[in-house]
Amino acid sequence: MNGAENDGTPKTKILIVEDEMPVAMMMVFLLHRAGCEVETATNAEQAVSLVQAADFDLITLDIDLPGGNGFEIFARLKKLPSWHNPPVIFVSGRPYEEDQQRARELGAVDFILKPFDVSDFIFRIMSRVTEGAMA
Repeated sequence: MNGAENDGTPKTKILIVEDEMPVAMMMVFLLHRAGCEVETATNAEQAVSLVQAADFDLITLDIDLPGGNGFEIFARLKKLPSWHNPPVIFVSGRPYEEDQQRARELGAVDFILKPFDVSDFIFRIMSRVTEGAMA
């Protein structure tokens, strides 16, 4: 895991790519409570810049975003020289099976439908971080 040290334990570093600020802030709050270091991006350019500047242990991606949809952003991120293949989870309000299938085909490890249950959200995020740390 990467990130700043806190009481000797490295914090899990998560990037949330979400343009709806109330949703992004709730996700940040929940993940901070779980002990994670969290950064946010509201569009494609911010997401690419942040991934180029830092290693993340996990990335969440919305589908509908300014400057490109989450699928396009994911494909773009995977082409970056700095890409180290962290788990990617789509978090979207789009309930379409074809979106979930496309996310899996791109390599996403999960697809969380908004609105989500808080406990389920934390469990699914943290279980993927734990899996990634063991890989």
